[in-house]
Amino acid sequence: MSDKPIKIPGPDHPITINRNPARVVVKLNGHVVADTREALTLREASYPPVQYIPRKDVDMSLLDRTDHSTHCPYKGDASYYSIIPGGERSKNAIWTYENPHAAVRKIKDHMAFYPDRVDSVEEL
Repeated sequence: MSDKPIKIPGPDHPITINRNPARVVVKLNGHVVADTREALTLREASYPPVQYIPRKDVDMSLLDRTDHSTHCPYKGDASYYSIIPGGERSKNAIWTYENPHAAVRKIKDHMAFYPDRVDSVEEL
């Protein structure tokens, strides 16, 4: 059992997850890294919204899993991937919660991208 605290989203730290009706495309150095019509938009407290893209719609052949990890008391432990064609700029550019806390279980098997480590995250 983990000794890391688990926090539940609430009025002081709201988290909502909704289906994004738009097509979301992530590009880097001429590569389409992800292309989906099934993205989830996660809104957390005062942070900018984040697009979580189903892993099945991400070109995993362009990625390299790293040993970097972080912990969010609201979402759980995040694993990271680098995007190979992006070189140093795209190191740890993607995070994913492989076993998210129950309150955000919808983001399981989804990946999110740091916008400054790719060329674009477009909603079409």
